[in-house]
Amino acid sequence: MARVLIAGCGYVGCALGERLVAASDTVWGLRRRPLTLPPGVVPIEADLAVSRSLRDLPGDLDFVVYAASPSGRDDAHYRTAYVEGLSRLLEALEQGRQSPRRIFFLSSTSVYEQSRGEWVDEASEASPRNYRGRRLLEAETLLREGPFAATALRLGGIYGPGRTRLLEQVRKGQATYRRGAPHYTNRIHRDDCARAIAHLMACGATEPLFLVVDSEPAEEAVVLRWLAGALGAPEPRQAKNAGDAQERGARSNKRCRNDLLRASGYPLLYPTFREGYAAVIAQLT
Repeated sequence: MARVLIAGCGYVGCALGERLVAASDTVWGLRRRPLTLPPGVVPIEADLAVSRSLRDLPGDLDFVVYAASPSGRDDAHYRTAYVEGLSRLLEALEQGRQSPRRIFFLSSTSVYEQSRGEWVDEASEASPRNYRGRRLLEAETLLREGPFAATALRLGGIYGPGRTRLLEQVRKGQATYRRGAPHYTNRIHRDDCARAIAHLMACGATEPLFLVVDSEPAEEAVVLRWLAGALGAPEPRQAKNAGDAQERGARSNKRCRNDLLRASGYPLLYPTFREGYAAVIAQLT
């Protein structure tokens, strides 16, 4: 049985905590308002950006999972969540003379700025131009140069139960896709995120970096058309101009490989978006 701290126990962290508790691990969930944690996860009310709130962390931790997310969408919030929060947690662990076997940091494939549909993996260049990717890469570097064994997990776009915004756009005929050359998207179901982290803990993985994505980088238009068919919704349309909401978010364009994750022995629960979204849709009906 392991002793695990999930710092920033939110959408993915709660799913992970629930899974670890079921496996008889002892799990603490740290968040500012720990009112909705899964049964069995011990709540810690703390703010990762405030050092004094991290003074009384549980001891003898085997694993730490840093799963925080920003409370706003500007650079200051990203820096607070990923760089300052992680720095303060590492300081607290050092001051508490902790020696976790490994720290897992939930990063993002947004650190890759490839824009021509290139295939990328753990060895590919990460040179983000936007502040989101830069702050995540800064946090990865901070962790890599820190005193603890650590692994960064670069997650694709996370979807799953309760995240229905795209489904509602498709259902209402509001979904659009980028014009021109194919635009690839990389996704991972929330439950595969949680299961993959638990797997990497259990198997003793020592790699410093994993891409956590499903097995089919899919063209945006293909995903939207499939969803429209599954929902009995109107055919999605091309974006008319660069001001379209989905077009604005379509600057990077790459295909992420999950070969290293699969080589670790992890079997994806939802190998492609089809199985994953079918499960989400089934929960809505």
